[in-house]
Amino acid sequence: MQTHRLKAHPSHLPARITGVEARVIGFDADWLRVRWRIDGSQDLVVPVFAGRGRADELWQSTCFEVFLKPEGSDAYVELNLSPSERWAAYDFDRYREGMAERPASREPDCTMRLGSSFAIFDAAIPVDVLPALPAAAGFTCVLEEAGGVKSFWAIAHPAAKPDFHDPSCFAAKLAPPTRP
Repeated sequence: MQTHRLKAHPSHLPARITGVEARVIGFDADWLRVRWRIDGSQDLVVPVFAGRGRADELWQSTCFEVFLKPEGSDAYVELNLSPSERWAAYDFDRYREGMAERPASREPDCTMRLGSSFAIFDAAIPVDVLPALPAAAGFTCVLEEAGGVKSFWAIAHPAAKPDFHDPSCFAAKLAPPTRP
């Protein structure tokens, strides 16, 4: 599966983080599994464990996100996944308009592992939370480091300011899983 090297937005550079990659590591009839690898994560702020459940404004600290926009549609889905195990899923009718909570039959499963110089965040997302596929995809994250330094990472960015909802961030493709 393809690895996407994310870039920090130039107006919000990290302190010690040296690189971020996002990759789909599995996709079957039940789950989409995505992994983010953060290099230089020694000062990464990891939200405290809160247990599974929906929560808003997860992006205020370290948070991993997936945006999916079905082909030929203005509507898209935003998924926010926190190391705290809190999560959110939203539908948008078009760019930043018509926001509504997206239903899910099961909660995503999130795991954060910290190494001496890197961190791994794995998320398993229930397939019923995904929109129709194929879709343009944005794999993103907000990373907070000690001292309140926040960097905004995406495959591509709009020029002026970080905005993961901007169409330029939907720079990958997600196709349905192949059936045997």
